Amino acid sequence: MSTKHEQILQHIYHLGVGEKISVRRIAKVLNVSEGTAYRAIKEAENQGIVTTIERVGTIRVEKKKENFEHLTFAEVVNIVDGQVLGGRDGLHKTLQRFVIGAMKMEAMMRYVEPGNLLIVGNRYQVHQLALEAGAAVLITGGFDTNEETIAYANELSLPVITTSYDTFTVASMINRAIYDQLIKKEIVFVEDILIPLENTHFLTTDHMVERWHQLNTDTSHTRFPVVNTEMKVLGMVAAKDILSMKESTPVEKVMTANPITVNAQTSLASAAHVMVWEGIELLPVVDDESRLLGVISRQDVLKALQVAQRQPHVGDTLDDLITGHVEEAPGGSVYDYVCELTPQMTNPIGMISYGVLSTLVTEVGSRLLRRHRKGDLVVENLSLYFLKPVQIESEIEMKGKILEVSRKSGKVDVELYLEDELVGKGLMMAQLLER
Repeated sequence: MSTKHEQILQHIYHLGVGEKISVRRIAKVLNVSEGTAYRAIKEAENQGIVTTIERVGTIRVEKKKENFEHLTFAEVVNIVDGQVLGGRDGLHKTLQRFVIGAMKMEAMMRYVEPGNLLIVGNRYQVHQLALEAGAAVLITGGFDTNEETIAYANELSLPVITTSYDTFTVASMINRAIYDQLIKKEIVFVEDILIPLENTHFLTTDHMVERWHQLNTDTSHTRFPVVNTEMKVLGMVAAKDILSMKESTPVEKVMTANPITVNAQTSLASAAHVMVWEGIELLPVVDDESRLLGVISRQDVLKALQVAQRQPHVGDTLDDLITGHVEEAPGGSVYDYVCELTPQMTNPIGMISYGVLSTLVTEVGSRLLRRHRKGDLVVENLSLYFLKPVQIESEIEMKGKILEVSRKSGKVDVELYLEDELVGKGLMMAQLLER
C-alpha cells in the first residue's frame, strides 16, 4: 500500500498543467496533515512538475527532460523578478523565443509569432497586437498596461508580465538562464541510469543469510541493500559479511549499518567518485526519507560517463573556457603544453587565479595519464605550489611527467614556466577506471 506522501505525489501528477496547488486544499481533499502536504509539494517541486511564483502561487507545470533551451513563462517571471498582470493560466506554456520591441510597430510585428515573448515598454497598442499574434508580453521599466489588455490576456491565457529592469538587462538575464540550462543538459544524474525498484534485488530485516545465497545464485550479484517494512535502507550485505556465517543467521546481524547512499539528483560524476574511492560496486538510491528507489552499479556508471563524454557540448562551463586554451606546445614533446592567460582567468589584480592554476594542472595531468592508459579517471588528490605571480595575457608553458602508474592509480608532476622561469608546480594523484 502506498504512503500518504506517495498518494499526494500521484494526485499532483494527475492535475492538469497550469492548475494551481495549495497546501490547504491538498490537505483537505486527501485528508492529510498540512505538514505532509507541504513536504509532498516540495518533493514535486524538486521533481520539476511544480513551480512556485511570487505573488502568483504554486502551479502544476510540465516536466521537461529535453528542450532545455526553452523556458516556461513561469520561469521567466522568476528570472526577472516580475509580476504577472494577466494571463496567469498560461504561465506553464513554453517560451519559443523572445523579441525585443525596439522599432516601429509595423516593423516589430513582422517578427512576432505564437509562442514568442515580446519585450517592450509602455506601448499599450503593441501589447494588444502581440496578444492577438499569440505572443506573451514582458513590460520593462516597471510600467503597467491597461485593463482592456489584462482582460484580453486572461481570455487568451497569455501572460502579461511587468518588471522593474530595463530591456537590455532583461534580455541578458533570459539569455543567461537559457545558457545555464544548456550546461545542465550535459550533466548526467543518477536518475538517468537508475535500476528501478521493481528490478532491484534487496533483503529485509526479516531475512536470514540463506536468502542472500538465493539472490546470489539468481543474479550473480554479491551486494544487496537491506530495508525495513517502510522500505528505508538500513544496511548493506556483501559477500565478505556472510563468510563463515550460518544460513540461519539474521541478515540484520551481519549487515553493514548506515551504508553510503545517493539520491536521484546526485550527479553521475559524484557517484562515480564515491564508488571508486570507497571501492563499492553497487550503491542504493534513496529519496529524502531514506526509502529505497533503486540501485546503480559501477559498470553502468562508467558506461554512462563514457557516453556523456562523446556527446556534443552545447554550453561552456568555466573549466571548458580554461581547458579550451590548453594546446600542445609547438615542436615540443607529448609532455609539453601551452596556455595563454586570458582576462577571464585572472584575479582582481590581473594575476592568474588559484582556481585556474588547479584546473591547468588537472587538465595536463589527465591528458598525460590518458595517453599512457586509455580510460577514465577520477582525481584523488591535488597539491599546488604557487611560486610566482603570472600576469594577464602571458603564455604559460606546462611540462608534465608521469611519476608512477599502476593498474588502478597514477601520479603526475606538472611544472608551469613563464619565459623559462618556474612559476608554479603541481602534483596530481588519480584513480584509473577500467572500461
